[in-house]
Amino acid sequence: MSSAMEIDEENETKGGMWALDQKLDQPMDEEAGKLRNMYREKKFSALLLLRLAFQSLGVVYGDLGTSPLYVFYNTFPHGIQDPEDVIGALSLIIYSLTLIPLLKYVFIVCRANDNGQGGTFALYSLLCRHAKVKTIPNQHRTDEELTTYSRSTFEEHSFAAKTKKWLEARTFRKNALLLLVLAGTCMVIGDGILTPAISVLSASGGIKVNNPKMGNDVVVIVAVAILVGLFSLQHYGTDKVGWLFAPVVLLWFLLIGGIGIYNIWKYDSSVLKAFSPVYIYRYFRRLHKAGWISLGGIMLSITGTEALFADLAHFPVPAVQLAFTAVVFPCLLLAYSGQAAYLMQNTDHVVDAFYRSIPERIYWPTFIVATLAAIVASQATISATFSIIKQAVAHGCFPRVKVVHTSKNFMGQVYVPDMNWILMVLCIAVTAGFKNQSQIGNAYGTAVVIVMLATTLLMTLIMVLVWHCHWTFVLIFTVLSLVVECTYFSAVLFKIDQGGWVPLVIAGGFLLIMYVWHYGNVKRYEFELHSKVSMAWILGLGPSLGLVRVPGVGLVYTELASGVPNIFSHFITNLPAIHSVVIFVCVKYLPVYTVPEEERFLVKRIGPKNFHMFRCVARYGYKDLHRKDDEFEKKLFDNLFIFVRLESMMEGCSDSDEYSLYGQQTQQSRECLLKEMNSSASNADITTISSIDSIVPAVKSPLHGNTTMSSEHASSQTEVDELEFLSSCRDAGVVHILGNTVVRARRDSRIYKRIAIDYIFAFLRKICRENSAIFHVPHESLLNVGQVFYV
Repeated sequence: MSSAMEIDEENETKGGMWALDQKLDQPMDEEAGKLRNMYREKKFSALLLLRLAFQSLGVVYGDLGTSPLYVFYNTFPHGIQDPEDVIGALSLIIYSLTLIPLLKYVFIVCRANDNGQGGTFALYSLLCRHAKVKTIPNQHRTDEELTTYSRSTFEEHSFAAKTKKWLEARTFRKNALLLLVLAGTCMVIGDGILTPAISVLSASGGIKVNNPKMGNDVVVIVAVAILVGLFSLQHYGTDKVGWLFAPVVLLWFLLIGGIGIYNIWKYDSSVLKAFSPVYIYRYFRRLHKAGWISLGGIMLSITGTEALFADLAHFPVPAVQLAFTAVVFPCLLLAYSGQAAYLMQNTDHVVDAFYRSIPERIYWPTFIVATLAAIVASQATISATFSIIKQAVAHGCFPRVKVVHTSKNFMGQVYVPDMNWILMVLCIAVTAGFKNQSQIGNAYGTAVVIVMLATTLLMTLIMVLVWHCHWTFVLIFTVLSLVVECTYFSAVLFKIDQGGWVPLVIAGGFLLIMYVWHYGNVKRYEFELHSKVSMAWILGLGPSLGLVRVPGVGLVYTELASGVPNIFSHFITNLPAIHSVVIFVCVKYLPVYTVPEEERFLVKRIGPKNFHMFRCVARYGYKDLHRKDDEFEKKLFDNLFIFVRLESMMEGCSDSDEYSLYGQQTQQSRECLLKEMNSSASNADITTISSIDSIVPAVKSPLHGNTTMSSEHASSQTEVDELEFLSSCRDAGVVHILGNTVVRARRDSRIYKRIAIDYIFAFLRKICRENSAIFHVPHESLLNVGQVFYV
């Protein structure tokens, strides 16, 4: 009994004969690898790079570009006491833009992308591939052989190896890392609420500048109307209106840059002395605590930088860098300098500094462009929020929600209906509740600085484990980043009671939901892992599994990538029959951005052939979308047929000692299979077989006449027989067997665990989408198996 279990565990660990992932054609893989490297390292032509840089303006820089609408008002909410304060504030803005967006994000953090994907979960995925920090241990050895599972190696006694060992040593450290990622993610969701509120409200405020008698309620109503329209159009996707984004944002940057030059020339060119950092020192020496608190307003000049990294998926890094250095950075410096020049002579106009500084002839065209730019900025952060929710769901850190791809060209453009309406309600509540830019600005600054702190800490680990930087360079980057960001963080703490509490409450609510959901999934997975059925138990049942085998195929869905799930034993214990073919289907997400279609499925046989039991693992990246439809089912059976043919050919060229009953593939049998495949290449293409019709029938042996068949022909006949059997079972009907598990905390559990599992997790499971809806399983072929897990 124990020996059979050991055999099962050993073969599950080694992977058995995982068809389609054993790299049977090594030269083809090497060639594919070269092509992939050429694609990643290809040099973009100057014209293509300019076009991509132009397009990136609309998607990446909308949020950062609308900051001039509200920065000076939030820096001086109580008015300007001394014109020299304006120069000090401008100097702080100039060096904030230089240190954070330009040096840190555009030239360093953007290089830490996961094959072009940005955001906190992309950094976490990189760390999960380089260290065993993932809290759900459902990865298999063969997962590391994926072409997209790229990772670097390091020496055993290096600083990176010591850091890796330190991270993996304690579960507490893994959980702390996950909490850091979740905190950063929740703050980005907060940005998705606050950015539309402050951008649209600031842009709508232009109506009131030329109509002083107009009440603030009218501005709020206009802003709310724009927000409702914005969120109502989300289901069309950014691809439908994307052609408008880049021209609008480019026109916006050219306008604010041109207005800045005009104001510097007309009002006070002496503001350019703010490029000297001496004025920062004078600013703090003169204002003391008030100057320190004003950093919360200065902080808003770099909002949108975190969205820059999160929206990186659509464009190559050189295009993003070119757009920032050539257009965004100089135009922002000119815009802030122009506003400062205007405020030097009009200190009482700080409330509407941007609109007051616009020349009268172009006021209304600028107002229209500002409103459009605010909508574009809002769209960018909303889209980034949807992408992050999608990644969180894939990592098991967010309840199952409906995810819709809105573009056939860009897989990264997704729409989450449930989250869209939640964001809209919260955004309208913030806009109507505060009614002014100042308090929303305080809340916005708090969310942004926390995201930046989380990114800095994650980047420290990336530089050590992924880039293998020298510890001195890591220390310089971390210290400089933390000094600047902690300074801003200390300033926004003074404004917690003035609106800064809003993102903390929003993020706290989402953090509780995400962590409890992840915690419940981990506990459920651990229970299933420890209660899985051994192969010895399956073998003891015999070929009929101790039951009546009825025609058809039973697809048993499980989260386990190895072993027979407890749901199966529970099912056959309560029902007197099981299908003639049983396939355990495991759909799992890996810490990679995508899994190539040709590497998606793994197939393995469970038990002897006459049991007709298989396992199929479908692997996805966090950018992929699993759709359980006829196409998925067809691909599953196609890969199953290929597996049977591969297995049959391998048995014909290996003996029982080298090729075990459970499908363990040896090097010798693999080489023999390669020879067999090469010799039969003219008869059939092994990679394109999808049905038994394409299999060449067995031929009589020339050596033994008509009375005997060679072992190869006998193997082919067995293969055809099994394929015909599988095909007939599929035609008889496919039933999808899903576990409808209820997770409960044990009676001796602590009070916080009982609250988390019995109430919060149970509530989330009730309101989230069912597995059958996620997999698109038709109700007429669905069979739910109920179980209660005590964790």
